[in-house]
Amino acid sequence: MPDISSALALADWRARVSTLYEAVRSLDDPAEGHRLWREGRADLFATHPQSPSAGVPELRERGVDYWPYDPALRFTLGIEPAEADDRDVDGGDDGSVTLRRIGLVRLPEPVGGSLDVWWLHQYGGGIFVPLRDGTAGDGSYGAGRYLLDTAKGAWLGGDDEHLVVDLNFAYHPSCRYDDRWRCPLAPAGNTIEARVEAGERL
Repeated sequence: MPDISSALALADWRARVSTLYEAVRSLDDPAEGHRLWREGRADLFATHPQSPSAGVPELRERGVDYWPYDPALRFTLGIEPAEADDRDVDGGDDGSVTLRRIGLVRLPEPVGGSLDVWWLHQYGGGIFVPLRDGTAGDGSYGAGRYLLDTAKGAWLGGDDEHLVVDLNFAYHPSCRYDDRWRCPLAPAGNTIEARVEAGERL
């Protein structure tokens, strides 16, 4: 259970992430949005008390590494039905969190494969789409990255039938930096063979 100071800092972190993604969505040029996102994340990582890199001084100083932006890896994808599936995961201070599969999206070639779309079945809820690709353990965090996590403000847009999925915005979960964090990891339905050399890298 966080103390008052930590709880307020975490609330501020989430508010800033949400504001950052709102600014990204407001731009017509996705590459410019990606630049803004990187700059915003760099500032949060370097200065915020809830930064996942708070215990890694060298990372706070040099920042996070990314692959160059590739416009061919941005998609608006239709959400297809998928068999219902519930998974309970350890959410750390949040307790047990249930992931409820609500559909899937199919990535066009040359990436290929599909990604399950999950609903965080908890207070407030949220859409969650993790990714584990061919770079896992060889260019990116071995347990995978996140694409969308609306409970934390990470949302690129969509409607009631589609999601904007931009692989350039893939980022490492907090547990990649500090084991005090507990992170839901990518299930089998969010694992693809292709190397996605986009987004955050090691």
